[in-house]
Amino acid sequence: MPHTPHPDPDLGSRLAALCERLTTARRTDLSGTTATTGFRALGPLLDFAIYNSGDTDSDPTHLNHCHDLEREAVSFFAGLFRAPERWWGCVTHNAADATLHALHLARIRLGTAVVYHSAAAHPSVPNAARILGLHAIAIQTTDTGEMNYLHLTHELAHHRGPAAIVVASIGTPWTDAADDVAEIHRRLDQFAIIRRHVHSDAAGTGIPLALSDAPPPFDLSDGADSISISGNTVLGLPVPVGVLVTRRRHATAALTSAHRSGDPVDAHSGLATIMLWHVVASLGRQGLRERVQYGIDLAAYTEQRLYDIGWPNWRRPGAPAVVLPTPPPDVTAQWTLMTDGRISRITCHPGMTYQHVDKFVTDLAPHSVDHARTYRHGATTREPSRSSEGPVSSPGETRCRTSARV
Repeated sequence: MPHTPHPDPDLGSRLAALCERLTTARRTDLSGTTATTGFRALGPLLDFAIYNSGDTDSDPTHLNHCHDLEREAVSFFAGLFRAPERWWGCVTHNAADATLHALHLARIRLGTAVVYHSAAAHPSVPNAARILGLHAIAIQTTDTGEMNYLHLTHELAHHRGPAAIVVASIGTPWTDAADDVAEIHRRLDQFAIIRRHVHSDAAGTGIPLALSDAPPPFDLSDGADSISISGNTVLGLPVPVGVLVTRRRHATAALTSAHRSGDPVDAHSGLATIMLWHVVASLGRQGLRERVQYGIDLAAYTEQRLYDIGWPNWRRPGAPAVVLPTPPPDVTAQWTLMTDGRISRITCHPGMTYQHVDKFVTDLAPHSVDHARTYRHGATTREPSRSSEGPVSSPGETRCRTSARV
């Protein structure tokens, strides 16, 4: 639509049409990006300009902030991820920004360092390294999507230097695999790399793992120097937001500099922060646990329903997501999934229902016979082996193209 200096006479009808389109999209969204309801109580806050800037621990001179609520929200996640007594954290624009922020703090502390990340990591990870001028190396993965630690050892030996930054993917975009933080430290120990930073990129999987009975080593108590999550998927915020928690000593250099927040982009949305706080204050740990369990139960149901119609699929035990070969175009035209070529993923978020799954399976069922014939010689979603030093996928294989990092 060309720009016009005059008010749009169709403004109301266009907004109504947008709401109708978004409502329709909600009914067929299986990607994990649909927001939950319950934010209408915050409507009056839309009349105010609210933004947070500077160090989270102190209030700015202006009154248009919600640093107190940000501290409460971040403190909740610091407890969830078992942060040490002296920790620091903040709310960021999104999960990708939280990872960028973590690598920025690591670069300030360590100087020039090589960044090692899984080949299955979200594209925002190598992008963050590029923005910061850090050399990044993609580490091969096993067929589960977990980092191949033998290849990590090889690359550490080949690029031996005074400092290393390793990004552990805690929930890869496609197989939901979690890299082992303790094992990463053991590999760094082999080369006596003292100056190190291990960051856990736990965007959508960190919360479910933290609330599970036997999570793999991934949080601050397990040795991570920092951890980041997304405010979407499990938390169901309608806007992008991220959270970063790190050991306070890692943020000291940034916080004592002229740029006190340690954030390369200082001010961020106060409204998004309030929404984040509202979710954790409303649910608490028990409510969040129930929300996660709902997603896990719904994913198990989805797995079974797909099995019933003969459609190959795979789910990490206890995960709220199911991986499957991409449905045919007439199905993907109706349903929104995370898709990368021949592989797709259904993320069972709080806004999804069992009726969503039943309708999707009904639309998919007529294609199951043709699909089984096409994939007879090795479906991409058969259950992977568990070896972390077994068969590997190449760094260029099956990369995420449509998974938005919010």
